[in-house]
Amino acid sequence: MTRTSKEHLYQDLKRRVLTMELEPGADLDETRISTEYGVSRTPLRDVFRRLAGEGYLEIRDNRGATVAPMTYKTLRYFFMTAPMVYSAVGRLAAQNATAKQLDKLRDAQARFRVAVQAGSVDDMVYWNDRFHHIIGEMSDNPYLMPSLQRLLIDHARIGQTFWRARSEDMRERIEAAAAHHDRFIELIEAGDVEGVVGLTKDHWALSQDHMEMFVRPDPLPDDSETG
Repeated sequence: MTRTSKEHLYQDLKRRVLTMELEPGADLDETRISTEYGVSRTPLRDVFRRLAGEGYLEIRDNRGATVAPMTYKTLRYFFMTAPMVYSAVGRLAAQNATAKQLDKLRDAQARFRVAVQAGSVDDMVYWNDRFHHIIGEMSDNPYLMPSLQRLLIDHARIGQTFWRARSEDMRERIEAAAAHHDRFIELIEAGDVEGVVGLTKDHWALSQDHMEMFVRPDPLPDDSETG
């Protein structure tokens, strides 16, 4: 087993949480992960602590690390809070974005477009998360950023239903989301605050009903209709 750098371990575990390869509430086996990545316990625990500090994991005494759970309360507050935080972040991003950050945003969008073209759900989830995280960095607000980061973790996990297109309508929505990303770049570069806020609301509405399917899947058939 080749040895893995701490940064690669951090990025890969984060990806596995976002794509639900590591399910919410799952216990992480230190021995197995150490062997899988070829790292010792000390750097592994450093990475666990970093991920816990960012909201991807929870570390409890005598239980070790677990993937951040999603409860009814978590989901309820996600849908209540996300539009407010996203709008506030977008407003500040339009005011504070730097040229270097815009270059990073364009790079994330290019990679997201490749994922859309390939139909790679995991890559769409990862690069969509990265795109919106960079907008958070643009906001340059130490109070909003932790809230945004926590929302994005659950957004990625709940959003699995959005990226797994099962109909032409859903495929069209994914294309619309990608077009929104291009427009975000244009508006942020232009410093158009109200334009970014308006687009943020449209972007949220585009995926909201499909994310709600994660919580409220299609009901089972009524026995009275099939009997």
